[in-house]
Amino acid sequence: MPKHTLLNPAHATALQITDLSGGPGPSPLFHALSLNVPAGVTAVTGDEGTGKTSLLRLLATDLSPISGRLATANAAWPDQASAYRQQVFWADLKSPEHDDTLVQARWDALRPSYPQWNDSLLQALAQALDLTPHLHKRLNMLSTGSRRKVMIAAALASGATVTLLDQPFVSLDLASIRIIKDFLNEAATQPGRAWIVADYEAPSDVTLTSVLAL
Repeated sequence: MPKHTLLNPAHATALQITDLSGGPGPSPLFHALSLNVPAGVTAVTGDEGTGKTSLLRLLATDLSPISGRLATANAAWPDQASAYRQQVFWADLKSPEHDDTLVQARWDALRPSYPQWNDSLLQALAQALDLTPHLHKRLNMLSTGSRRKVMIAAALASGATVTLLDQPFVSLDLASIRIIKDFLNEAATQPGRAWIVADYEAPSDVTLTSVLAL
C-alpha cells in the first residue's frame, strides 16, 4: 500500500489524484489511489518492480488509467484530456523509436505541446549540461547519460504545472547531477508547480515537500 508523507503541509496542492486505478498489465498495479501532490518536489521511492515508472506514466496518461480522475488547477483528466496533457510533462527518450531523431528536432517536436515552454532556459541548460555540441546528432549517437540529459533539459524547460522525472540522475556525471539538484531546489520554492522525481531512494540535497513510498 503506497504511503504518502507530507513534509511541508503548507504547500498548496498542484495535482489531485482521485481513485486512480491502472497499470501495464491485465491486473491494476494501482487500485483506487487517492492523494494530493503538493507544489514543490515530491519523491516517489520503491524497489525494482514496485511501479515507479508505471505511476508516472499513469499520471501523464501515457499509460491510460482504468479509472479515476487527475486534476491540476487548470485542467482535469478525463473530461479535459488535451488541456490536462499540456499541464503535465512526461517524455521517455529511452525508447528505440527515437533513435534516429536529432536532439534539436526532439525538442522542437515537444515545444508545441507545452504553452509555457522556455527556450531561453532550454539553451542555458543545454550549455550547462554540455549538450550544445550534440544538438544535431541522432539520439542513438549519444551516451546513456547524454541521452537522459536531453530529456531532463526538455522537462525543466517545459514550464509544465507537473513535471515527471524518472530516475533523472542515473548515468549522469557529478557536475550534471549538481546542476539538476540546484534547479530542483530553486523550483521547490515556486508556488503552483510540482516536480515528481521517481527513484529507488529520495534524492539527497533536494528540499522535498512530500515522499510517496511504493
